[in-house]
Amino acid sequence: MEHQRKKLKDLTIKDNFMFAAVMLEPENAKGLLERVLGVKVDHVDISYEKSMVYNPEYKGVRLDVFLQDEAGTCFNVEMQASSLPIKKRARYYHDHMDMELLLSGEDYEKLPESYVIFICDYDPLKLKKYRYTIRQTIEEDRDYTYSDGRHTVFLSTVGTNENEVPEALVKFLRYVAAGPEASEEDYEDSFVRQLQNSVKKIKTSRDMEERYMLFEEMMKNEYKSGHEDGMKEGRKEGILLGQTNLALQVINAHFTISDNLTERIRSVDDEQVLLQLINTASAAAGQEEFELLAEKLLTHQVEST
Repeated sequence: MEHQRKKLKDLTIKDNFMFAAVMLEPENAKGLLERVLGVKVDHVDISYEKSMVYNPEYKGVRLDVFLQDEAGTCFNVEMQASSLPIKKRARYYHDHMDMELLLSGEDYEKLPESYVIFICDYDPLKLKKYRYTIRQTIEEDRDYTYSDGRHTVFLSTVGTNENEVPEALVKFLRYVAAGPEASEEDYEDSFVRQLQNSVKKIKTSRDMEERYMLFEEMMKNEYKSGHEDGMKEGRKEGILLGQTNLALQVINAHFTISDNLTERIRSVDDEQVLLQLINTASAAAGQEEFELLAEKLLTHQVEST
């Protein structure tokens, strides 16, 4: 089915374009992080070039919001209005954030704290919670606190545990869940009113109307291109091709690999193997170690198919 178009005036904050547009305002982004994390945030910087479509040269449509606070902590926030394999998606987003930082010259030992936050208009883990904070544990010692700097938070608009989360967060999530008419009601919350005012301003902005038209056109073209690529290459929505290119980009930033190894990586059809190659390139002590580990990964993949 072709991408279905909506008019800008019909969008609510749960629509990806509207959510990204609203969160381009620092006060909105700061207020959201404070409610999600339950801490005071003094300042946020927004990566505008990563958070919003600005011109036709942008390759691929993505509307996740990239933020950084005064301590350097990085945040990737995205609205999830449809059910997706969210656990693996969060894992991919964490890897992608790390790779962008490493490619910009950051040493992996100095990678900042990072958060992936998904706001879901459904219950991603089916436990009827408004908020899921994912933490790592050690099976052999549950009292030991293990952290590699990665944090994942899932929010759900259909939780039922009002007494376990802040009232302000519940009101925000109810606002997210609302349809066009209900989203304009009074939720008796200053932050929600702030968001409602931002939505109204965006809907009357000529600049945002033009960006939305561009976004819709790119969505249409991406669907068409993805469909054609899928037919030609048998790859779902071009995702595997994108991950292959990312893996090679990261590897080539660290090492000079042979044409033969490059072609073998291009032939990988398993997303998890590609992610393992990315992590291996970042962690390997040198090219020899990387090539040995890569050989094991590629050989194991061939034997498994």
